[in-house]
Amino acid sequence: MSTLETLKAELDGLQIEDNPQIVKQKSRDFFWYSPVLKHQLENVSAELVVTPKTEDEIVQVLKACYAHDVAVTTRGAGTGNYGQAMPLAGGVILNLAEMNKVKEIRPGVVVAEAGAIISTIDDECRAHSGQELRLHPSTYRTATIGGFIAGGSGGVGSINWGGLRDAGNVIRLRVLTMEAEPRVLEMKGEDLQKVMHAYGTNGVITEVEMPLTASYDWVDVLVGFDAFMDSVHFADALGNQDGLLLKEIAPIAAPVPHDYFLRHQKFIRKDQSVVVCMVAPFAMDAFAAFVGRNSEASILYRSDTADEGVKKGLPPAYELAWNHTTLRGLRVDPNVTYLQVLYPYPNQVEKVRTMVELLGDEVPAHLEYVRFDGKVTCFGLPIVRYSSEDRLNEIIKLHEDNGCPIFNPHRYTLEEGGMKQTDAVQLAFKKEADPKGLLNPGKMIAWEDPSYDYSSEKLFLFPGLQTG
Repeated sequence: MSTLETLKAELDGLQIEDNPQIVKQKSRDFFWYSPVLKHQLENVSAELVVTPKTEDEIVQVLKACYAHDVAVTTRGAGTGNYGQAMPLAGGVILNLAEMNKVKEIRPGVVVAEAGAIISTIDDECRAHSGQELRLHPSTYRTATIGGFIAGGSGGVGSINWGGLRDAGNVIRLRVLTMEAEPRVLEMKGEDLQKVMHAYGTNGVITEVEMPLTASYDWVDVLVGFDAFMDSVHFADALGNQDGLLLKEIAPIAAPVPHDYFLRHQKFIRKDQSVVVCMVAPFAMDAFAAFVGRNSEASILYRSDTADEGVKKGLPPAYELAWNHTTLRGLRVDPNVTYLQVLYPYPNQVEKVRTMVELLGDEVPAHLEYVRFDGKVTCFGLPIVRYSSEDRLNEIIKLHEDNGCPIFNPHRYTLEEGGMKQTDAVQLAFKKEADPKGLLNPGKMIAWEDPSYDYSSEKLFLFPGLQTG
């Protein structure tokens, strides 16, 4: 009997899928945002998908796979953009879609299973106590909370709360190890950084405890500008308005808003740059007054005064921002891709100007205003009109030569993407939690290659854990 058949026999009674077409579909994430990864990962597939309904069933899967040296790649909704959930070593996809209960809601806190959809968590929290999560990705309506923590970094709400890397934005994670007898780890405080944004390489997140904030019926607003840099100055000033409560501020250069936001197109001229905003209803009068003080700005659309019939046909503002901007671009032009850039405080506006002047319409700008290390600055998710991998690398180098670090979404390893730094502490935890290296193999270079020099001076979004 083959290893696969033996494994299936041992997992009898669990929800298993071995149809090759379905297994391949469940083995994919949104790696195809990158033409580089599309070429590298197109044919990657697991051999089996197992969908556990309880933590005990997850333990059963991990024990069996450990015994037979079968790789396990944990999957949420598969909305990651750079191959985080692609099973490079085949094996089993551990699909947590059925682990989706919201278990507890109390003032300031929600506890949910890792497979709970983020928007569903918010729906339940709003109905229960008028609360919502602090942060969510643009894939709010499809992404799971465990997938967000294991593969994401921030998103809508980061203008107020920073990113997942910031202390306090995750309270507790319940994690299973990949051993002969899997252990349950309750991770809090500094220990959280070991498993956050680690692509499931060192444990299976089964439950999360997250902080909540007050919920609002956010007003979607599009503010138009004739010149992109005027929109950047506006957004930078807006992000520093201490009394205005916003959840999203995203300047996007013409012609992207007109060309890619097809259902909003009637509000936007082709030559208009736009700032996409989400504003608390009580702040709208002050927000409108702030816009009115800027002679370059005009409100093109606001959901609180829009006709109900018109509003019903429009996607929410967060689905114009973050990686949804790129997704909308790919639907119009499959030859575009994107980058992830940090424009460091306090020179963020001048650095944006430099890159816009250098790259023009080859790389239309898209910024996301955030709090980063306590300061208001911006990330970039610029659209790249892709011509070749060599030119893409030149564009990356141009950014880095001008002091704009790139978190490279065209690499599927933790280290090369620049999101998470591997160090001795991280490696020691990996050895403890996954001694055979069966969890999502191929994603942590320093584990696969003991000679790899991880003591890099470059900026990592999730820095190493070693002190001193």
